[in-house]
Amino acid sequence: MMNKKELKEFLDSKVEQYNRPDFITSDPIQIPHRFSKKEDIEIAGFLSATIAWGNRKSIINNANRMMQLLDNSPCDFVINHQEQDLEKLEPFVHRTFNGLDFITFIKSLNHIYKKHNGLEAIFATHAENDSLQKAIHFFKQSFFEIEHLQRTQKHVSDPLKNSAAKRINM
Repeated sequence: MMNKKELKEFLDSKVEQYNRPDFITSDPIQIPHRFSKKEDIEIAGFLSATIAWGNRKSIINNANRMMQLLDNSPCDFVINHQEQDLEKLEPFVHRTFNGLDFITFIKSLNHIYKKHNGLEAIFATHAENDSLQKAIHFFKQSFFEIEHLQRTQKHVSDPLKNSAAKRINM
């Protein structure tokens, strides 16, 4: 086990390794970095993290495709889409995440922004000083308050059900 000094040195070395523009160009984190509006960053980050399994190139390509399908304005699309706008999302596939999942995610995000004041508000309301596990749990509950396919729930982990929730923690 590391002491505090060793842990700090280790984490500082990781910051130097990863917090660099040349790392971002080959990492899915580049997707939310394209945006300046907080809500666009949140949505782009959440959607990119949701499909962050498989090889990086595929993740980046499909996350870019997601943003294109959202007219490169994720928050505006989430808040203002019409039902017919969702049809263009149906062909999307990344591994087991398909177009119906994508549509549900857009509808759920709309619900989160309109009924819960956005992603940040849910996490801020339920976060604890030393853990986000309860916040993630409440986020998942809020996210699936709308009508949804049962299969779509597998794409949002719940740490209170013994998941590491790696993608949502990204």
